[in-house]
Amino acid sequence: QVQLVESGGGLVQAGGSLRLSCAASGRTISSCTMAWFRQAPGKEREFVAATRWSGGNTYYADSVKGRFTISRDNAKNTVYLQMNSLKPEDTAVYYCAATTAFWAGSVTTRGSFRSWGQGTQVTVSS
Repeated sequence: QVQLVESGGGLVQAGGSLRLSCAASGRTISSCTMAWFRQAPGKEREFVAATRWSGGNTYYADSVKGRFTISRDNAKNTVYLQMNSLKPEDTAVYYCAATTAFWAGSVTTRGSFRSWGQGTQVTVSS
């Protein structure tokens, strides 16, 4: 199982940008579909973005499409989430997640992901 550690969260004003990183260890992520989820206080954890292990296809929640970009550097075993034009409603704990190798199922469902990081707090002030 891969271990994931997120970083890059913080406090930012509305309209600002942050870049989250997710460093993986224990196994290469090149064969894993990687994703970001987030959880706001009192709410369910929700899908944000994902990148498949094959073909580099990316997927986004409607709420972040056009503002967030997920990318991966397999050589560094790291996944990123570039967040632009941040809004107060983006405030949440952001989690990195990884599937098992060669996952071909859903990339937006929590149950698809076997490994999770501890999360990093993102707070957007108005």
